[in-house]
Amino acid sequence: MNPALLTTTDAVDPVFKFIIWACVLLLGGITATVIWFAVRYRRSCAPEPTSQVENNFWLETIWIVLPSILVLAMFYYGWAGYLTLRTVPKAALPVTATARMWSWSFSYANGKTSPKLVVPVGKPVVMNLVSSDIIHGFFLPAFRVKRDVVPGMKNHVWFVADKVGSYDLFCSQYCGKGHSAMITTVEAVPEAEFAAWLEHKEAAGGVKKSDGARLAKEKGCLACHSLDGSRGVGPTFKGLYHKQTTVLQNGRKLTMTVDDAYIRESIRFPNAKIVEGFQPIMPSIGDLKDVEVDTLVEFIKEVK
Repeated sequence: MNPALLTTTDAVDPVFKFIIWACVLLLGGITATVIWFAVRYRRSCAPEPTSQVENNFWLETIWIVLPSILVLAMFYYGWAGYLTLRTVPKAALPVTATARMWSWSFSYANGKTSPKLVVPVGKPVVMNLVSSDIIHGFFLPAFRVKRDVVPGMKNHVWFVADKVGSYDLFCSQYCGKGHSAMITTVEAVPEAEFAAWLEHKEAAGGVKKSDGARLAKEKGCLACHSLDGSRGVGPTFKGLYHKQTTVLQNGRKLTMTVDDAYIRESIRFPNAKIVEGFQPIMPSIGDLKDVEVDTLVEFIKEVK
């Protein structure tokens, strides 16, 4: 790791420590002063009123100048930290984080995708934040970064993992009933191990049939489509296969039987045929491989 590199943790922690110690000193000083005045000027020690002091130039100067210096110091440290958080280091590794109800997907420059964020130790990583549906929040407490992920809005964060480990990544904006489950991890690994992982390609049959439920959850399918027959944002998967359904295509009503081709088309082109009674709001999931689509089709067929 480059020792001269100021990390996000380096930018945030000193500000918090400064504010905490300033608050501790103020609390101690004010409390001690209140106690001293309460004891010194209690009725038994001063039964007669003292003379009324209308003004004191030095006292007024102190309580204006010192708080002003303190506030300006807080502003300076906060602004310097903010600039560090928003200024991406050169040669940072770009990764696109796609948030959807209720999962994360991470895409790398070579096309590799992963439900976990894998990063090399000691190298800056810039996260380009994208939302497929509603507002989410990219929150990585170990590296002191949190940023809203808003549909249609460009946003980013960056960080450096300075040691090998696994770190929690949360969604910080309430996004529905599955919000609490929208958790994944950041895996910080040595640079050589990361390079090998990045170049590793799964075999064509690398996705097993049993992975259907996992894929449906990771890709956000279960945010809108239930497995128990209950109505959601989209049609339930329960009993969907071979079901007669009415769809809208280019404004025309069609009655059709749900088969493999229809499910596959609905995954690739979600708004081509809209089931009657539902809104055309399903986002396109462009990072799905053919084998993953096949796995999802088989999974949906088996939901009885």
